[in-house]
Amino acid sequence: MSLLHIITVPDPVLKQTAHSIENISAQIKQQAADMIETMYEAPGIGLAANQIGVLNRMFVMDTNYRKEKTSRNPIVMINPEIVWKSEELSVMEEGCLSIPQQYADVERPKSVRVKYINLNGEIVEFVGEDLASHCIQHELDHLNGILFIDYLSRLKRNMILRKVEKMKKDGIVL
Repeated sequence: MSLLHIITVPDPVLKQTAHSIENISAQIKQQAADMIETMYEAPGIGLAANQIGVLNRMFVMDTNYRKEKTSRNPIVMINPEIVWKSEELSVMEEGCLSIPQQYADVERPKSVRVKYINLNGEIVEFVGEDLASHCIQHELDHLNGILFIDYLSRLKRNMILRKVEKMKKDGIVL
């Protein structure tokens, strides 16, 4: 396994839609393993393929590890799609490895049911609530070329982008 480079705004790949994965090859399995290692090292609770510059519809997540400081239990979601969203909404502070050190409140459905393919090629349904729901929606947004800052006002979004550019200029973020 190896650590991957996480791209940051304003890289145009982050605004592109990822393509469906047709075959779960050894290369896809290796990419998933590398993404998991990279996510934990960052550290983060989710990482979409777009964030490593690859336009595959796949993301990895592990919300329990960060939240409860338990052992690692990563989930790999290939070709995920949300099949149900709760009407109840929740607001949570979100951040993003591709928008380093920047956070903002985002309102999303409190619960979602997502259907995806796992690394064994099996179709799985998973219900995410609270943090898991936000993480699933955030990572799935990445696969559709949407960033959490796209939910913010133009003023707030531009402030965040300027902060990231300044950090890059100052050598704080690569």
